[in-house]
Amino acid sequence: MIDYNNCTIENISLHRIGNKTNGEDLIVSKAKLNTDDEQLQALLVQYFFTSFVNPEFYNFTFSNQDFKLNPLYNYAAQIFDSAVSFHPQTVNIAKHLYELSIHPNIKPGDLFVVHCANVFIDNESVELIGIFKSENKQSFLKLDLFSGNFDLNYDKGINIDKLDKGCLIINKNKNEGFKICIIDKANKSDAQYWKESFLQLRPCSDNYHHTKDLLNIAKSFVTQQLSEDFEVSKADQIDLLNRSVNYFKTHETFEKEDFEKEVFQDEKVIQSFRGFDKAYREDFDVAMSDSFDISAQAVKKQARVFKSVLKLDKNFHIYIHGDKELIEQGVERDGRKYYKIYFEEES
Repeated sequence: MIDYNNCTIENISLHRIGNKTNGEDLIVSKAKLNTDDEQLQALLVQYFFTSFVNPEFYNFTFSNQDFKLNPLYNYAAQIFDSAVSFHPQTVNIAKHLYELSIHPNIKPGDLFVVHCANVFIDNESVELIGIFKSENKQSFLKLDLFSGNFDLNYDKGINIDKLDKGCLIINKNKNEGFKICIIDKANKSDAQYWKESFLQLRPCSDNYHHTKDLLNIAKSFVTQQLSEDFEVSKADQIDLLNRSVNYFKTHETFEKEDFEKEVFQDEKVIQSFRGFDKAYREDFDVAMSDSFDISAQAVKKQARVFKSVLKLDKNFHIYIHGDKELIEQGVERDGRKYYKIYFEEES
């Protein structure tokens, strides 16, 4: 949870980032912006921070996993070490982003870099650097009154309720690559350049990502691997998906052996899951403990992708949320398949 109610913007610089491939220029400002106006500060804080609701946290990394070689890590470290270096480092940040803006579909935009204090994350006051890119201008009407007559015109500007791209670099865990959260409302053509090319991030080793990763592993196992190793119906798969999510919803702590016994129950299925789990972690470079505190935030987010719908041709959808013993599958003598469903009340 991020509380920005008492946030103060210590420094802010603005640069224009064009698309290098399309022949657009990089325009860097000569000095910091003046934002002494209290109303302007309040609007900027609203624009920069309101999109960061229950964020996921990351660390800087690099191609060889040495985060100290990441340019953004070094620019941020110098700003945190010396506020005097703020504007020159924002120029370096702008130049770095411009050099990476080479996909023809990447939009030009205005790059804000801010240095903030008095932001509270998990009830702790932190110092942070924000990097925000505004790519989409919106039209608005301008209404002025001159000598009793109205003048109606229009202009284009930034919608402060819609942040296109942003990241918060929090001055914590420097020895692990700082603590970072991001916003990226990108289209598919440039979805990778902000997070992977520009920032170069890896998930933090925290309870949120442990919960998220384990739910992904369980879902992938049930939907991809289980039917290759065993003869299972779609109803059985949905039941396992429901049990997986219910385990995380009803437990505060994840224990791998308990999870396996409670969800998969059969020893052969458990052994298959362990093999899949090991291969998944190696393939996707996932490092996590077999015991961790469950993140309710991650469970809420990941539960949305666990489908409990049984689709039968184009005629019926059956939503299975509970006891699979109340549904039976069979085949008629003429070859038609059927499901028999037991219930007590109709609503």
